[in-house]
Parts: sequence; structure tokens; C-alpha cells
Amino acid sequence: MLKTKIIAGIAVSMCAIPFMHASSAETPITGTVQSRCVITTDTPGVYGNPNAYTLTTSASDGGVQPIIRFDVTLADAYLAQITTPTSFSSSPSISETVTWTGSTEVSAVSDATNMGSYETNKVTFGQTTQYDLTATGSTWFKSSSSATMGGNKAFPGGSYSANVTALCVAQ
Repeated sequence: MLKTKIIAGIAVSMCAIPFMHASSAETPITGTVQSRCVITTDTPGVYGNPNAYTLTTSASDGGVQPIIRFDVTLADAYLAQITTPTSFSSSPSISETVTWTGSTEVSAVSDATNMGSYETNKVTFGQTTQYDLTATGSTWFKSSSSATMGGNKAFPGGSYSANVTALCVAQ
């Protein structure tokens, strides 16, 4: 009977060891992904002021259209989304409604054969224009922007700034 108790005691001991001394580890796996789409401002925009109630990037009105370059090293992986301004990022205090219009178009490409359809295949929704970047290389986009003070009232004197937003969206 004594042997039975000892054997039973050993069995219990051996079963309890794995549960009492169990351990675990979480081993991380990390990585870095570098974008294969780089956005650069080639030409900052400037608002011309052809009359008291309009600010515009039109060259004929003294403005300069901003030009943004997208450099892509992986074809069919990114969408270019370019949004023209819908508000000022800084300006004097304005109590009137400002009406915004804007558009974006392809200005130049590094590979006319493979990028030639970018402009005809663009999709526009609201102030945003989207291009499917189907080829590697560089594409220059120019945006126009116009702000008109409601009721043809004069803009207050001062400095005005607005931003074109450009994104590379992974597909």
C-alpha cells in the first residue's frame, strides 16, 4: 500500500509540473515598406487678383498654377488624388461666403506612350481628381483654383493662402 501512494504521488507531481512551469513568448516580426510613389511640389501656386472680389491662379489674371510632380517606381500600384482648395488655410477675417472652383489636369509626362491616357481616364468627384498611375516614371499635374467673394463684394486687404492636397493612394 505504501508503494501505491508513492507512485500515485509521483504521477500527480509529474502532471502538475508542466502547468506550474509553463511559459510563452511572443516574437515580433517587423518590416518597413517604402512608398514607390513620391510627391514633390515643382511650382508653388500664386493667386492673382484681377478684381476686388476674385482670387485666381489663372496666368492671364496674374496668377501662377501650382505644379505637382508624382514619381512612381511601381506601375499599377497607386492612385494620384489631387484636391483643389475649398477654403483658405490663412486669410484676413471674412464674413461673406466664398465660392471655390478648381480643376486639375496632366501638365507633362515622362513616358507619353504609357502615360498618354492619364488625362482622358481621370475621374473627378467634387474638388478631387483621381488618376490611375499605370506606368512608372514622372507625371506633372497642374491645378487651377479660383475663389470668388459672395455677392461680388471685395476681399479685405491682406495675405491669402490655400492648399492643393496631393495623395498617393495604394491600390
